[in-house]
Amino acid sequence: MKTVKDVSEITGVSIRTLRYYDEIGLLKPTKLTDSGYRLYDNRALEKLQQIMFFRELEIPLAEIKEIMGNPDFDKKQVLAVQKSLLESKRNRLNGIIELIHDVMEGVNTMNFKAFNETDVEQIIAAMQKELSEEQFEELIKTHGDGSVDEYKKILLDALENEKVSADLLRWFGSKDKVIAGMAPIENIEEKRLDHNEIYRQLAALQTANDEEAERNLIGELADSYKQLLHLDNARAFLIDLSKEYLQDKKLAEANDAQYGKGSAEYIAKAIRRYYGV
Repeated sequence: MKTVKDVSEITGVSIRTLRYYDEIGLLKPTKLTDSGYRLYDNRALEKLQQIMFFRELEIPLAEIKEIMGNPDFDKKQVLAVQKSLLESKRNRLNGIIELIHDVMEGVNTMNFKAFNETDVEQIIAAMQKELSEEQFEELIKTHGDGSVDEYKKILLDALENEKVSADLLRWFGSKDKVIAGMAPIENIEEKRLDHNEIYRQLAALQTANDEEAERNLIGELADSYKQLLHLDNARAFLIDLSKEYLQDKKLAEANDAQYGKGSAEYIAKAIRRYYGV
């Protein structure tokens, strides 16, 4: 048996809070001494631990009392749900911490100025620098009349679309970052091979139930997209990508054809688990 002072020191829950839990009937002491001191056994400590988990999820005390007082209360099942919810909360906070880090490093993640013709000209110049002359000509031939002026107009029209513009600015953080994202990437083919390998390894985890491996690979996927697209933070891009995998049937089918049936849905949900969405 442990005294209220012992329990407070072990758990970090204040003596005042333990007394309040007793008063409202949430956590009664196992017994009282002749002098009226509260004593708690291991079962009571386990119950307190459950309460602490619920409080981390910001569940009101009245609801915790109702849940734990339910005759059908299944400790193992509740722990599994608590674990899942706390992991989601942790992942969401990790994503926010990443964004705070970027802001501290001077990245403006809320710059939503519209694109203009000068911006498009810079984007095209970056493309011409990245691609060979033949590759660039092949690219613009698939749009309009195949001229640079026509391609510039098509790009400008696309970037004047509020959703397209907003998405790009959320992913990159600023117009300058979008333009920089078109810059050449060293060892691009090697990086693409590594990128595809991450997708293959993720797809192979569909039936493995290996949370740690999944988390590590999504972290690698984020790093890979950061390199390929010149992103400071891949969180917004990957969350949007996960939505597309779940909503765009053709995109999902293309992904499944390359990495295996069901891979698009699994990877989308893995991304959302990673970021606590």
